[in-house]
Amino acid sequence: MAEILVLDDVADAAMLIKKILTRKGHTVHTFTEEETAITFAGNNRMDLAILDIKLKKMSGIQVLERLKKATPAMKAIMLTGYPTLETAREALELGASEYCVKPLDKQQLEDKVAEVLAR
Repeated sequence: MAEILVLDDVADAAMLIKKILTRKGHTVHTFTEEETAITFAGNNRMDLAILDIKLKKMSGIQVLERLKKATPAMKAIMLTGYPTLETAREALELGASEYCVKPLDKQQLEDKVAEVLAR
């Protein structure tokens, strides 16, 4: 199973994702602070990052850019409650594999994570 990093400025949202994916057998590391998540990913092998686009100090796009520089092979799924074509395009250009809209649908999250990890 996969090592997954989850970064969301809302702790409850990160914990919900952890709960869903842990039941699928993944190891999930949750963060609410951008720098802490980036440092952790730099020191630990992560297969997948699930990042909210709207964060406290940086955007999820900026975090994705830094994570991809450090670990180009890491896959990513972006989360947003504010879907726009521009953010979707930008996330995909930076190497995000998928895009999920909040509020999260449990089945959709499970399916997208399985699909991204299988690629």
